[in-house]
Amino acid sequence: MLHFIQRFSGASSKMLKNSFTMRCRANRIDTLSSKTSLQNFFPLYPRTWLSPSFQICMRKMQCYHASPCNFKKQHKEVVRPARPPSTITFLPESPKPALYITLAGLIPFIAPPLIMVITKTYFPILAFAQMAYGASFLIFLGGVRWGFALPENSPAKPDYLNLGSSIGPILFSWSAVLFSERLNEAIVMVIIGLGISLHLELFLLPHYPNWFKALRIISTLVAFLSFIVTLVLKNIYPEKGPKRLDQ
Repeated sequence: MLHFIQRFSGASSKMLKNSFTMRCRANRIDTLSSKTSLQNFFPLYPRTWLSPSFQICMRKMQCYHASPCNFKKQHKEVVRPARPPSTITFLPESPKPALYITLAGLIPFIAPPLIMVITKTYFPILAFAQMAYGASFLIFLGGVRWGFALPENSPAKPDYLNLGSSIGPILFSWSAVLFSERLNEAIVMVIIGLGISLHLELFLLPHYPNWFKALRIISTLVAFLSFIVTLVLKNIYPEKGPKRLDQ
């Protein structure tokens, strides 16, 4: 009986040992299979069974990464071209006779609204004189274009564009004279003619010297503001005096 019990206990211990070894082998097989699967899906997975030199090479490859910070392009500083100076800055370069005569020619634009503000009275005859001077100023601008395009060495050729564009201010001047009975409409026509003339000379026909463009900008702005002040004063101050000299 004792012999039988000893044999049974020995067999059970062997079975326990065998089962433990089988489990260890299964665990090893699972780990190997997991490693092989990882190596199939992730080629950079570390392989302990490779040679030492190859492992060092693989480690160097793993240390080298292609992150965007390593491949930042060194943008060269774009040198932007310097902005050209404003046209109005060329005003001091204008010849003294042209500058002084232009400033003196602005007095008929400034005087009528200035007198109205001082006297606090709207004088239609002064407004009519201001409008007539603006219409004649438009005719003068058309003649300037012809005089600039006719010389042989002029950058503006006497073609249809240069000579025909000078007719525009004259047409607005003629329309202002036609509407002279309605003074407000006549002043508006002069303002439109001044704006269109300035646009043509600065953008469509840019052949004038810079100092002349600066003079044109100053004279147009002064005339425009003086006409606006005259139109505003008509609605503020009481009217006094005739509308024309013959009345």
